[in-house]
Amino acid sequence: MSKKTLTIAHIHVWDQKNKGDHAIVLAVQELLKSKSKSLKIIDFPVETLKTDDELILKKLNSADLIFIGGGGIFYSYFLPFNERLIKAIKTPIYLFGLGYIKEVDAPAWPAKNTASVLALAKQAAGVGVRDLNTKRFLIKNGLAAKKIKVIGDPAALLKEKKLSPAQIKKLKLNSRQIKIGFNLNYSGWLGFGHWRDDILNAYREVAEYFLKHGAQIYYLKHHPGEENIYHELGIKNIIKIDLAPAEQKYVYSQLDLVIGMMLHVGVMSFGALTPEISVAYDIRNYGFAEFIKAKELVVDLEKLKSGALLKRVKLVFSKKDFYKNKFKREKQLIKEKTEKFLQSALAHKN
Repeated sequence: MSKKTLTIAHIHVWDQKNKGDHAIVLAVQELLKSKSKSLKIIDFPVETLKTDDELILKKLNSADLIFIGGGGIFYSYFLPFNERLIKAIKTPIYLFGLGYIKEVDAPAWPAKNTASVLALAKQAAGVGVRDLNTKRFLIKNGLAAKKIKVIGDPAALLKEKKLSPAQIKKLKLNSRQIKIGFNLNYSGWLGFGHWRDDILNAYREVAEYFLKHGAQIYYLKHHPGEENIYHELGIKNIIKIDLAPAEQKYVYSQLDLVIGMMLHVGVMSFGALTPEISVAYDIRNYGFAEFIKAKELVVDLEKLKSGALLKRVKLVFSKKDFYKNKFKREKQLIKEKTEKFLQSALAHKN
Protein backbone atom coordinates (compact mmCIF):
# COMPACT_ATOMS: atom_id res chain seq x y z
CA MET A 1 0.00 0.00 0.00
CA SER A 2 1.11 3.54 -0.74
CA LYS A 3 1.85 5.89 2.18
CA LYS A 4 -0.33 8.55 0.56
CA THR A 5 -3.21 9.48 2.85
CA LEU A 6 -6.53 8.16 1.53
CA THR A 7 -9.72 9.96 2.41
CA ILE A 8 -12.68 7.60 2.67
CA ALA A 9 -16.26 8.80 2.94
CA HIS A 10 -18.07 6.15 4.97
CA ILE A 11 -21.85 6.23 4.55
CA HIS A 12 -23.58 4.13 7.19
CA VAL A 13 -26.51 3.80 9.57
CA TRP A 14 -26.12 6.49 12.22
CA ASP A 15 -28.03 4.91 15.12
CA GLN A 16 -25.57 4.03 17.89
CA LYS A 17 -28.43 3.05 20.20
CA ASN A 18 -28.88 -0.10 18.13
CA LYS A 19 -25.92 -2.22 19.15
CA GLY A 20 -25.88 -4.11 15.86
CA ASP A 21 -25.77 -0.94 13.76
CA HIS A 22 -22.99 0.43 15.94
CA ALA A 23 -21.04 -2.85 15.77
CA ILE A 24 -21.13 -2.76 11.96
CA VAL A 25 -19.63 0.74 11.78
CA LEU A 26 -16.91 -0.14 14.29
CA ALA A 27 -16.07 -3.34 12.42
CA VAL A 28 -15.93 -1.72 8.98
CA GLN A 29 -13.66 1.06 10.21
CA GLU A 30 -11.46 -1.42 12.10
CA LEU A 31 -11.02 -3.38 8.87
CA LEU A 32 -10.26 -0.28 6.82
CA LYS A 33 -7.71 1.04 9.32
CA SER A 34 -6.02 -2.36 9.48
CA LYS A 35 -5.19 -2.03 5.77
CA SER A 36 -3.48 1.35 5.95
CA LYS A 37 -2.15 3.72 8.60
CA SER A 38 -2.41 6.59 6.12
CA LEU A 39 -6.17 6.74 6.04
CA LYS A 40 -8.75 9.35 6.98
CA ILE A 41 -12.42 8.36 7.42
CA ILE A 42 -15.24 10.90 7.21
CA ASP A 43 -18.64 9.71 8.45
CA PHE A 44 -21.92 10.37 6.66
CA PRO A 45 -25.39 9.10 7.66
CA VAL A 46 -27.15 6.78 5.21
CA GLU A 47 -29.77 9.53 4.77
CA THR A 48 -27.07 11.32 2.75
CA LEU A 49 -28.14 9.13 -0.17
CA LYS A 50 -31.59 10.78 -0.12
CA THR A 51 -30.33 14.34 -0.13
CA ASP A 52 -30.10 16.88 -2.94
CA ASP A 53 -27.47 19.00 -1.19
CA GLU A 54 -24.72 20.36 -3.46
CA LEU A 55 -22.36 20.88 -0.52
CA ILE A 56 -22.65 17.22 0.49
CA LEU A 57 -22.10 16.16 -3.12
CA LYS A 58 -18.95 18.29 -3.21
CA LYS A 59 -17.67 16.63 -0.01
CA LEU A 60 -18.33 13.15 -1.42
CA ASN A 61 -16.54 14.01 -4.65
CA SER A 62 -13.54 15.36 -2.73
CA ALA A 63 -12.97 11.94 -1.09
CA ASP A 64 -10.75 9.29 -2.69
CA LEU A 65 -13.23 6.45 -2.11
CA ILE A 66 -16.78 6.04 -0.81
CA PHE A 67 -17.71 3.00 1.28
CA ILE A 68 -21.40 2.35 1.88
CA GLY A 69 -22.33 -0.18 4.57
CA GLY A 70 -22.44 -2.64 6.01
CA GLY A 71 -25.85 -3.26 7.48
CA GLY A 72 -29.37 -3.10 6.11
CA ILE A 73 -28.89 -0.17 3.76
CA PHE A 74 -31.40 -1.63 1.30
CA TYR A 75 -34.32 -0.98 3.65
CA SER A 76 -37.60 0.80 2.90
CA TYR A 77 -36.96 3.19 5.81
CA PHE A 78 -33.95 4.66 3.96
CA LEU A 79 -35.48 4.71 0.47
CA PRO A 80 -35.74 5.93 -2.17
CA PHE A 81 -32.19 7.14 -2.74
CA ASN A 82 -31.73 10.27 -4.81
CA GLU A 83 -30.76 9.03 -8.28
CA ARG A 84 -29.63 12.47 -9.40
CA LEU A 85 -27.16 12.60 -6.50
CA ILE A 86 -25.92 9.08 -7.23
CA LYS A 87 -25.28 9.86 -10.90
CA ALA A 88 -23.40 13.04 -9.93
CA ILE A 89 -20.94 11.19 -7.69
CA LYS A 90 -17.57 10.85 -9.43
CA THR A 91 -15.72 9.20 -6.55
CA PRO A 92 -15.50 5.37 -6.81
CA ILE A 93 -18.26 3.79 -4.69
CA TYR A 94 -17.93 0.45 -2.89
CA LEU A 95 -20.91 -1.29 -1.31
CA PHE A 96 -19.38 -3.18 1.60
CA GLY A 97 -21.14 -6.03 3.41
CA LEU A 98 -24.58 -4.46 3.17
CA GLY A 99 -27.93 -6.20 2.85
CA TYR A 100 -31.55 -6.22 1.78
CA ILE A 101 -34.25 -6.10 4.48
CA LYS A 102 -37.75 -7.56 4.04
CA GLU A 103 -39.63 -8.05 7.32
CA VAL A 104 -42.43 -10.57 7.79
CA ASP A 105 -45.80 -8.95 6.87
CA ALA A 106 -44.08 -5.83 5.44
CA PRO A 107 -45.63 -4.37 2.25
CA ALA A 108 -43.88 -4.67 -1.11
CA TRP A 109 -41.60 -1.81 -2.10
CA PRO A 110 -42.83 0.83 -4.55
CA ALA A 111 -41.00 0.75 -7.88
CA LYS A 112 -39.07 3.97 -7.09
CA ASN A 113 -37.36 2.28 -4.12
CA THR A 114 -36.11 -0.64 -6.18
CA ALA A 115 -35.05 1.63 -9.03
CA SER A 116 -32.95 3.78 -6.70
CA VAL A 117 -31.20 0.74 -5.19
CA LEU A 118 -30.34 -0.53 -8.66
CA ALA A 119 -29.07 2.89 -9.68
CA LEU A 120 -26.68 2.85 -6.71
CA ALA A 121 -25.51 -0.73 -7.36
CA LYS A 122 -24.91 -0.01 -11.06
CA GLN A 123 -22.94 3.14 -10.22
CA ALA A 124 -20.75 1.30 -7.72
CA ALA A 125 -17.23 0.24 -8.66
CA GLY A 126 -17.59 -2.77 -6.38
CA VAL A 127 -20.62 -4.53 -4.89
CA GLY A 128 -19.95 -6.68 -1.81
CA VAL A 129 -23.12 -7.94 -0.11
CA ARG A 130 -23.63 -9.78 3.13
CA ASP A 131 -25.79 -12.70 1.97
CA LEU A 132 -27.24 -14.60 -0.96
CA ASN A 133 -30.72 -13.11 -0.55
CA THR A 134 -29.30 -9.65 -1.25
CA LYS A 135 -27.51 -11.00 -4.30
CA ARG A 136 -30.72 -12.65 -5.55
CA PHE A 137 -32.65 -9.43 -5.02
CA LEU A 138 -30.15 -7.42 -7.07
CA ILE A 139 -30.00 -9.99 -9.89
CA LYS A 140 -33.80 -10.26 -10.03
CA ASN A 141 -33.99 -6.51 -10.53
CA GLY A 142 -31.38 -6.28 -13.26
CA LEU A 143 -27.85 -6.18 -11.84
CA ALA A 144 -25.32 -8.48 -13.52
CA ALA A 145 -24.46 -11.45 -11.29
CA LYS A 146 -20.76 -11.20 -12.13
CA LYS A 147 -20.62 -7.76 -10.49
CA ILE A 148 -21.74 -9.05 -7.08
CA LYS A 149 -19.44 -10.53 -4.45
CA VAL A 150 -21.00 -12.22 -1.42
CA ILE A 151 -18.47 -11.35 1.28
CA GLY A 152 -20.48 -11.70 4.50
CA ASP A 153 -21.29 -9.38 7.38
CA PRO A 154 -18.32 -7.34 8.66
CA ALA A 155 -19.71 -7.30 12.23
CA ALA A 156 -18.69 -10.96 12.52
CA LEU A 157 -15.08 -9.77 12.45
CA LEU A 158 -15.42 -7.09 15.14
CA LYS A 159 -12.60 -7.51 17.66
CA GLU A 160 -13.76 -8.64 21.09
CA LYS A 161 -12.77 -6.73 24.22
CA LYS A 162 -12.33 -8.87 27.31
CA LEU A 163 -14.09 -7.73 30.47
CA SER A 164 -12.29 -7.00 33.72
CA PRO A 165 -12.10 -9.78 36.34
CA ALA A 166 -14.60 -7.82 38.46
CA GLN A 167 -17.07 -7.62 35.56
CA ILE A 168 -16.66 -11.30 34.78
CA LYS A 169 -17.37 -12.20 38.40
CA LYS A 170 -20.36 -9.86 38.63
CA LEU A 171 -21.93 -11.35 35.51
CA LYS A 172 -21.20 -14.91 36.70
CA LEU A 173 -19.26 -15.65 33.53
CA ASN A 174 -16.65 -17.57 35.53
CA SER A 175 -19.17 -20.03 36.94
CA ARG A 176 -19.56 -23.58 35.68
CA GLN A 177 -23.26 -23.12 35.06
CA ILE A 178 -24.76 -23.56 31.63
CA LYS A 179 -25.04 -20.05 30.17
CA ILE A 180 -27.90 -19.20 27.81
CA GLY A 181 -28.50 -15.84 26.15
CA PHE A 182 -31.89 -14.48 25.02
CA ASN A 183 -32.78 -11.58 22.74
CA LEU A 184 -36.10 -10.23 21.46
CA ASN A 185 -36.74 -7.82 18.61
CA TYR A 186 -38.62 -4.81 19.96
CA SER A 187 -36.92 -2.22 17.78
CA GLY A 188 -39.92 -1.10 15.76
CA TRP A 189 -40.90 -4.23 13.83
CA LEU A 190 -44.64 -3.66 13.41
CA GLY A 191 -45.38 -7.38 13.27
CA PHE A 192 -44.28 -8.09 16.84
CA GLY A 193 -47.76 -7.59 18.26
CA HIS A 194 -49.21 -10.23 15.95
CA TRP A 195 -46.68 -12.84 17.14
CA ARG A 196 -46.13 -11.57 20.70
CA ASP A 197 -47.69 -14.44 22.69
CA ASP A 198 -46.16 -17.14 20.51
CA ILE A 199 -42.69 -15.63 20.86
CA LEU A 200 -42.83 -15.04 24.62
CA ASN A 201 -44.29 -18.47 25.35
CA ALA A 202 -41.66 -20.22 23.24
CA TYR A 203 -38.87 -18.38 25.04
CA ARG A 204 -40.39 -19.18 28.44
CA GLU A 205 -40.50 -22.86 27.50
CA VAL A 206 -36.79 -22.79 26.66
CA ALA A 207 -35.96 -20.91 29.88
CA GLU A 208 -37.92 -23.40 31.98
CA TYR A 209 -36.03 -26.30 30.40
CA PHE A 210 -32.58 -24.84 31.10
CA LEU A 211 -33.42 -23.53 34.57
CA LYS A 212 -34.25 -27.12 35.55
CA HIS A 213 -30.65 -27.89 34.61
CA GLY A 214 -29.26 -25.09 36.79
CA ALA A 215 -28.53 -22.67 33.95
CA GLN A 216 -27.92 -18.95 34.19
CA ILE A 217 -30.05 -16.97 31.73
CA TYR A 218 -28.82 -13.70 30.23
CA TYR A 219 -30.75 -11.06 28.34
CA LEU A 220 -28.65 -9.65 25.48
CA LYS A 221 -29.94 -6.14 24.92
CA HIS A 222 -29.42 -4.67 21.45
CA HIS A 223 -31.97 -1.87 21.26
CA PRO A 224 -33.45 0.54 23.86
CA GLY A 225 -36.98 -0.64 23.05
CA GLU A 226 -36.23 -4.05 24.54
CA GLU A 227 -36.48 -2.54 28.03
CA ASN A 228 -40.25 -2.56 27.41
CA ILE A 229 -40.50 -6.28 26.69
CA TYR A 230 -37.82 -8.52 28.17
CA HIS A 231 -39.24 -8.33 31.72
CA GLU A 232 -42.41 -9.95 30.35
CA LEU A 233 -40.46 -13.18 29.92
CA GLY A 234 -40.81 -13.49 33.71
CA ILE A 235 -37.42 -15.17 34.14
CA LYS A 236 -36.20 -14.93 37.72
CA ASN A 237 -32.60 -13.72 38.23
CA ILE A 238 -32.05 -13.04 34.53
CA ILE A 239 -28.88 -10.97 33.99
CA LYS A 240 -29.10 -8.14 31.48
CA ILE A 241 -26.06 -7.57 29.27
CA ASP A 242 -25.92 -4.04 27.87
CA LEU A 243 -22.30 -3.26 27.03
CA ALA A 244 -20.37 -1.63 24.21
CA PRO A 245 -20.38 -3.86 21.08
CA ALA A 246 -16.85 -5.24 21.47
CA GLU A 247 -17.51 -6.12 25.14
CA GLN A 248 -20.94 -7.52 24.33
CA LYS A 249 -19.33 -9.78 21.74
CA TYR A 250 -16.88 -11.02 24.36
CA VAL A 251 -19.82 -12.02 26.58
CA TYR A 252 -21.25 -14.01 23.66
CA SER A 253 -18.00 -15.96 23.51
CA GLN A 254 -18.59 -17.08 27.11
CA LEU A 255 -22.11 -18.43 26.50
CA ASP A 256 -23.13 -21.94 25.51
CA LEU A 257 -26.08 -20.98 23.33
CA VAL A 258 -28.04 -17.92 22.25
CA ILE A 259 -31.71 -17.66 21.22
CA GLY A 260 -32.32 -14.38 19.46
CA MET A 261 -34.20 -12.34 16.91
CA MET A 262 -32.13 -9.26 16.05
CA LEU A 263 -29.85 -10.14 13.13
CA HIS A 264 -26.65 -8.90 14.70
CA VAL A 265 -27.19 -10.92 17.84
CA GLY A 266 -26.72 -13.88 15.51
CA VAL A 267 -23.84 -12.30 13.58
CA MET A 268 -21.94 -11.38 16.74
CA SER A 269 -22.64 -14.77 18.33
CA PHE A 270 -21.30 -16.45 15.20
CA GLY A 271 -18.23 -14.21 15.31
CA ALA A 272 -17.74 -15.22 18.94
CA LEU A 273 -18.08 -18.92 17.89
CA THR A 274 -21.27 -19.46 19.91
CA PRO A 275 -24.31 -21.03 18.19
CA GLU A 276 -27.41 -18.84 17.97
CA ILE A 277 -30.90 -20.02 17.05
CA SER A 278 -32.73 -17.21 15.31
CA VAL A 279 -36.48 -16.69 15.53
CA ALA A 280 -36.95 -15.29 12.03
CA TYR A 281 -38.90 -12.08 11.63
CA ASP A 282 -37.10 -11.07 8.45
CA ILE A 283 -35.55 -12.50 5.29
CA ARG A 284 -32.16 -11.49 6.69
CA ASN A 285 -32.38 -14.09 9.49
CA TYR A 286 -32.73 -16.81 6.88
CA GLY A 287 -30.09 -15.19 4.70
CA PHE A 288 -27.40 -15.18 7.37
CA ALA A 289 -28.07 -18.80 8.34
CA GLU A 290 -27.84 -19.80 4.69
CA PHE A 291 -24.61 -17.86 4.26
CA ILE A 292 -22.90 -19.69 7.15
CA LYS A 293 -24.28 -22.99 5.84
CA ALA A 294 -26.46 -23.63 8.89
CA LYS A 295 -30.09 -23.22 7.82
CA GLU A 296 -31.15 -25.32 10.79
CA LEU A 297 -30.31 -22.38 13.06
CA VAL A 298 -33.52 -20.59 12.08
CA VAL A 299 -37.02 -21.25 13.44
CA ASP A 300 -40.09 -19.89 11.65
CA LEU A 301 -42.59 -17.79 13.55
CA GLU A 302 -45.37 -20.06 12.29
CA LYS A 303 -43.82 -23.06 14.05
CA LEU A 304 -43.45 -21.59 17.53
CA LYS A 305 -46.78 -22.92 18.82
CA SER A 306 -45.73 -26.48 17.99
CA GLY A 307 -42.72 -26.33 20.32
CA ALA A 308 -40.25 -26.11 17.44
CA LEU A 309 -37.99 -23.66 19.27
CA LEU A 310 -37.30 -25.95 22.24
CA LYS A 311 -36.80 -28.94 19.96
CA ARG A 312 -34.22 -27.03 17.92
CA VAL A 313 -32.55 -25.70 21.05
CA LYS A 314 -32.04 -29.20 22.46
CA LEU A 315 -30.54 -30.41 19.20
CA VAL A 316 -28.17 -27.48 18.72
CA PHE A 317 -27.10 -27.43 22.37
CA SER A 318 -26.08 -31.08 22.09
CA LYS A 319 -23.84 -30.15 19.15
CA LYS A 320 -22.38 -26.88 20.42
CA ASP A 321 -18.78 -28.05 19.99
CA PHE A 322 -19.54 -28.99 16.38
CA TYR A 323 -20.83 -25.48 15.72
CA LYS A 324 -17.83 -23.87 17.40
CA ASN A 325 -15.48 -25.66 15.00
CA LYS A 326 -17.74 -25.03 12.03
CA PHE A 327 -17.93 -21.32 12.81
CA LYS A 328 -14.12 -21.09 12.99
CA ARG A 329 -13.92 -22.30 9.40
CA GLU A 330 -16.77 -20.12 8.12
CA LYS A 331 -15.42 -17.03 9.90
CA GLN A 332 -12.04 -17.55 8.24
CA LEU A 333 -13.77 -17.61 4.84
CA ILE A 334 -15.50 -14.29 5.62
CA LYS A 335 -12.16 -12.82 6.61
CA GLU A 336 -10.53 -13.97 3.37
CA LYS A 337 -13.37 -12.65 1.18
CA THR A 338 -13.37 -9.34 3.05
CA GLU A 339 -9.60 -8.98 2.73
CA LYS A 340 -9.74 -9.63 -1.02
CA PHE A 341 -12.56 -7.11 -1.51
CA LEU A 342 -10.77 -4.43 0.53
CA GLN A 343 -7.46 -4.95 -1.25
CA SER A 344 -9.17 -4.49 -4.61
CA ALA A 345 -11.01 -1.36 -3.44
CA LEU A 346 -8.07 0.33 -1.74
CA ALA A 347 -5.82 -0.44 -4.71
CA HIS A 348 -8.14 1.76 -6.78
CA LYS A 349 -6.32 4.87 -5.62
CA ASN A 350 -2.78 3.49 -5.34
